[in-house]
Amino acid sequence: MKSQFKNFIYLTLSTLVMAVGIYFFKFSNNFTFGGITGLAVLVAKSGSISAGDFSFVANMVLLVIGFFVLGKKFAAKTAYSSILLSVALSGLERICPMSQPLTNQPLLELIFAIALPSIGSAVLFNIGASSGGTDVVAMIMKKYTSFNIGNALLVTDLFITVAGFFVFDIQTGLYSFLGLALRSFMIDGFIESLNLSKYFNVVCKNPQPICNFIKDEMHRSATIVQAKGAFSGEDKYIIFTVMNRMEAVRLRNYIKEHSPDAFLLISNTSEIIGKGFHSI
Repeated sequence: MKSQFKNFIYLTLSTLVMAVGIYFFKFSNNFTFGGITGLAVLVAKSGSISAGDFSFVANMVLLVIGFFVLGKKFAAKTAYSSILLSVALSGLERICPMSQPLTNQPLLELIFAIALPSIGSAVLFNIGASSGGTDVVAMIMKKYTSFNIGNALLVTDLFITVAGFFVFDIQTGLYSFLGLALRSFMIDGFIESLNLSKYFNVVCKNPQPICNFIKDEMHRSATIVQAKGAFSGEDKYIIFTVMNRMEAVRLRNYIKEHSPDAFLLISNTSEIIGKGFHSI
């Protein structure tokens, strides 16, 4: 129950962060990169429906299709995030209508239009969820075709972005194209940052004090391997363990103070599969 409540909080907050970035910075500047919300900007130009309402309708249609094609399992996390995002965008249009951008700095607004949705998407992907939209199309394509899903979605996003050049102006189109180019890099970067841990290789003569500290003080575990020094020929031990960033500082300081002769290698890693870490 605690884990489910924690995921629910993550789902809600990350989706709301996405909604703020999309509504206040993307919609108001007519940036057209990025799936359904990018298409919504183009459709809103016709004046027949607002960007928020189009996103709501499109996401609901895709959710219904996804439910019947992909099954109930698909609907759990994706449906909640998609509905919340759609309702939040439509609600913001009514609560806080905007006739122009927040500032007269389009580059600054582009940064927030990319960064806030990227943070939200990274958190959702990290807990195995998504905000719906073109992700649903990708899941359906993956199930029934052998297409390269990433390339297919990139072509779709590229088409929508290029359309911005003709519907709006060259400057808006160029900003949208820049946003498309940077968005995927930012999402990957945020995911790696969320999952970043420290991988330890500790070469020492007496592993027991270090392992006791890891078990008793850090409440983690480690693996010990017997080894031999190539230069000295002495018997050695190698301790393998993984810590989060805060724990890594404590362990590093302990080893430097209590085992100054130990040879210590610390590297960054963002793919940890096992008990006690989030990438399971």
